[in-house]
Amino acid sequence: MSPIFVRPVREQLEHDRLIRFLQVRYKRKFEAAINVGDERAVPVKIGAGTFFPDLVLTAGKKLAGLVEVETGESVNNLEAMAQWTHFSKARVPFHLYVPVSGYDAARRLCEANGARPAEIWTYRPTNDGFDLVRIFQDAASSSARAAANGNGAPARPAAKTAAKPVKPAKSKPEPKAKPESKAKPESKAKRPAGAKSGSKPARRK
Repeated sequence: MSPIFVRPVREQLEHDRLIRFLQVRYKRKFEAAINVGDERAVPVKIGAGTFFPDLVLTAGKKLAGLVEVETGESVNNLEAMAQWTHFSKARVPFHLYVPVSGYDAARRLCEANGARPAEIWTYRPTNDGFDLVRIFQDAASSSARAAANGNGAPARPAAKTAAKPVKPAKSKPEPKAKPESKAKPESKAKRPAGAKSGSKPARRK
């Protein structure tokens, strides 16, 4: 059970309304079960303890994510130690929702207690729902947990192969150009048929 046993009525109503609002949003990608108010319908086993996050996301039969909604009164050190640190060890993405005014305190509490949410969202109530803004996202944490195998162990990184140096190819010597052949002298013009060598030209009468 959360260390925050009693919330102001206004905050508790806002807290429960946001849980149902998020359930509709998360149902687009997951099966989203909720523990709203005093209900303890969906337990989650983390280490030796049993917890009841506000939303439990599943894909098929596998746990896919945990969502915790805090109000102004529940953003405190006791809550961070009792829940956030444990949800961070679940090997699935842990999404933390806090009021806009409680973001800075939530970041300090996460750092002080070693809590590592995959995402921190701020919310502000509106007339028709909530204005949600994702302020923080731990990309490394999200990808590592999303790539976890069936046992919950993170996937091993692919082994790096050392690149072998490539030897430069030996260039073959270019063949020497052959000297151009000397042109043969043109053959003498052929004499007309019937003409004898050394004969004198005929005299004109």
